[in-house]
Amino acid sequence: MIVLKATQDKVIAVLQSVAGIVERRHTLPILANVLIRKTGNALQLTTSDLEIQIRTTAELGGDMGDFTTTVGARKLIDILKTMPSDQTVSLETQQSKMILKGGKSRFTLQTLPAEDFPLVQEAPSFGPVFSVPQKVLKDLLGQVSFAMAVQDIRYYLNGILFVAEGNTLSLVATDGHRLAFASATLDVEVPKQEVILPRKTVLELQRLLSDASGDNQPVIEMQFASNQARFTFAGMEFVTKLVEGKFPDYNRVIPRNHPNSITLGRAPLLASMQRTAIMTSDKFKGVRLTIEPGTLRIAANNAEQEEAVDELDIDYGGPAVEVGFNVTYLIDVLSNMGQDMVRIDFADNNNSALITNPENDTFKYVVMPMRM
Repeated sequence: MIVLKATQDKVIAVLQSVAGIVERRHTLPILANVLIRKTGNALQLTTSDLEIQIRTTAELGGDMGDFTTTVGARKLIDILKTMPSDQTVSLETQQSKMILKGGKSRFTLQTLPAEDFPLVQEAPSFGPVFSVPQKVLKDLLGQVSFAMAVQDIRYYLNGILFVAEGNTLSLVATDGHRLAFASATLDVEVPKQEVILPRKTVLELQRLLSDASGDNQPVIEMQFASNQARFTFAGMEFVTKLVEGKFPDYNRVIPRNHPNSITLGRAPLLASMQRTAIMTSDKFKGVRLTIEPGTLRIAANNAEQEEAVDELDIDYGGPAVEVGFNVTYLIDVLSNMGQDMVRIDFADNNNSALITNPENDTFKYVVMPMRM
């Protein structure tokens, strides 16, 4: 049976949409495979890593009929990548193997039985469905995801907190040293829901979501259960386990009444940080910010007694303040903001600083000071 017959670009696009979560090495060999289910004309592809499951349905030609199997996802993609995008490729069944053909090339691939493929048990009941434009969610994820922890023993930090309440969707990420918060307005009212999405899910959503804007921009539908989230978009169904645990109270972390603030160009500040960072070491990423009337001085030094000092003109008339920060945390936030100007609120060298967009209060970034 010919399971599919279409051009390389169509086949690889469908495969890549589900294959992002497939690990190359897995304790369960079948999890390296994609589950292929043909029903009539429709071809359904499913991948899983036991925590996340992605399913998509497409029509990719081939014979009509019913058929299921599993075959190595990455291997299939690696072979397809070597073929021209306009070349017609076909996938045929032959006993317990699959034959991939393209032009004069022919590859015989081993399969594993479909009934052994471990599908994720979906939660019996999900909360109400609500939708946002894919671009809105992609932008929100981009504004906070860099602040997620990586393999922290406080497992609830290895992800992003989603808070849907009323007509607002807020996303929060923190690694204990810094915190990023971003929010957007929904078209619908939703009951309060708080869930923590795992890091791998966040990265996969960022990869898959469209950033097309305009009148007919594509949307993503979301539903949350007590231990799972379900996203539906672009013909795909994406089910993921949630991180269990209590996320820190982010409202207490965001400073409210810092007495001093400066507003300056984001690009010049980022360039200055990147220059100064060259003189920090891998072990110690600290830079010293000295804020005085009219001047912001950024300085760094290292164990070899080398030093960098950079100055920017600012509109500031308050008291002189000197405070140390991890320069990587400042570069991260400035690189992920898109606007021209940035505002920094601060108190003294013992308090965290608040970085915001002066034109839009939906984004907040808090960074802890460093002992210098």
